[in-house]
Amino acid sequence: MHSVERIGRYRVERPLGAGAFGTVWLAEDEDLQAPVAVKVLADNWSHRLDVRERFLSEARLLRKAGSPRVVQVHDIGELPDGRPYFVMEYADGGTLADLIASGPPAPPEALRLTALAARSAHALHEAGIVHRDVKPSNVLLRTGADGARRVLLADLGLAKSLAEASGLTVAAGSAGYRPPEQAEPGAGIDARADVYSLGALGYELVTGTVPAEPGKVTPPERLRPELNPAVSRALMRALEPDRARRWPSAEAFAQELERLAGSGASSGARVRRRGRVVALAAAVAAVTAAALALAPGSAPDSGLRVADATGQIEVRVPDGWGRQLRDSGWNPDALGLPAGHEPGLTVGDDLSRWQDLGADVRGVFVGLSERGDVAARVDAVSHRGCRDNGGRDYADGPWKGRVRTWSDCPGGGRVAEAALTPSGSAAQPQVYVQVRQHGGDDATERILRSLRVT
Repeated sequence: MHSVERIGRYRVERPLGAGAFGTVWLAEDEDLQAPVAVKVLADNWSHRLDVRERFLSEARLLRKAGSPRVVQVHDIGELPDGRPYFVMEYADGGTLADLIASGPPAPPEALRLTALAARSAHALHEAGIVHRDVKPSNVLLRTGADGARRVLLADLGLAKSLAEASGLTVAAGSAGYRPPEQAEPGAGIDARADVYSLGALGYELVTGTVPAEPGKVTPPERLRPELNPAVSRALMRALEPDRARRWPSAEAFAQELERLAGSGASSGARVRRRGRVVALAAAVAAVTAAALALAPGSAPDSGLRVADATGQIEVRVPDGWGRQLRDSGWNPDALGLPAGHEPGLTVGDDLSRWQDLGADVRGVFVGLSERGDVAARVDAVSHRGCRDNGGRDYADGPWKGRVRTWSDCPGGGRVAEAALTPSGSAAQPQVYVQVRQHGGDDATERILRSLRVT
């Protein structure tokens, strides 16, 4: 990414982000005394006429939408080296991906934000455009003149007119948010493809987890037991693999989400959470009983054994930790690894406060990653406000790797981060583990020993 001082008449301040085909810069429109975002085609693609045309098509489609719910294009130009650029309004609030990274919002707010994103998609559909890549990083937040937060849909790099989309033959979209009709070449799509992606976006906002592949999505109420079942039904309808069974339009989906946000997205939290604890405890009790029957005289480890939705990950946690379970996977991008959807689970006593190091939370996260260097990412982790106790090499039973620990976190908690690989393997599978504790004996060692991956 080259350092630049000016793009046309705009004074460049800093890069906002870079993708496969271009870089977005924060710049100042000195004439209007206003911040703007300027997207410039990457120099390594400047010789490709098809990529150049696709880049310019994004600007034209944004302009065509002409909606305050979609990022506005103000200007277009060309650098001295011939690369095109276009100038957009600047969203000062970041993206929904940034918001999710700080912890899932309360369900009513999650539904409200999803409804606003659906209204933005509907504005595109009314203009005859299907987005094809709705996901949290493509939904921007901007502070309005009244201080209220606006939601803007951005990045139409994969967008097409609905007339063109009906005959598409090329697969497109991002894993976790992509409907099945976009995953395979040869299938035409319509506005309901974006409805699926909006359902995935809402699912992640509500649960903090990217949904599994189409047809294998864990109902949201299993991940947040206090959730109103009607919310779960609304999201699962949007995530139907068969588009004929989805919400008929983004507007219809938005209307239902707005109704649910107004009527209360949570209900019966105390009863439902208690029921989930009983279900987990009963399952573990059955497994323990079977183990005793098969091996008389043996003493199985204490605690609850839980597994992810794929059955690839199993781990045993202390009894009091097994109140809530999210088991439908994770995106390694959260750790700075290549993005995608991988098996993963989080189990703990209060997952709604997992991101808060000051909260009294006990639990375990386990995620697999097929790409990148998990150990390097764990070595780069920092936990502000906690005392860094350093790292150590780990080798015990089936696992080897690296473990780092922190103590005296805000509120008195402790954190352990581990990067593991099988003892007899050079690389795969890589396993990332985070253990949150508060008081009591340190359970990290026995948790790592109990881990099984198939």
